Amino acid sequence: MTGAVDGYGQGVVGDGYPAGAGWVVVARGELDQDTLVPLEDALAEAAGLHPLVVLDAGAITFGDSSFLNLLLRLHRLTTLRIAAPGEQLRRLFAVTGADTVLSLHESVEAALGA
Repeated sequence: MTGAVDGYGQGVVGDGYPAGAGWVVVARGELDQDTLVPLEDALAEAAGLHPLVVLDAGAITFGDSSFLNLLLRLHRLTTLRIAAPGEQLRRLFAVTGADTVLSLHESVEAALGA
């Protein structure tokens, strides 16, 4: 999987990589309804091929309700773990209660070891 480019010329999805029985999807930047499609495609592809999908969220600077909706839908389809979410994402997850549903981890390594 290669990095997709959003309307601002910044790749929102970095190169993914295998990790044990799973696949790590690397995302970065602002994820909203206008930039979400490349991430949705990468996560759906990974979920179709691997029993575990880890989203490396360490470089995501913003996520909105459409991003949260994507994560909740994917969570229902596969084992999804969110690694290294920043402060904005942690607030989003806490305010919506998604932190009680999604599997959040401090790092990719912690998500893979969970």
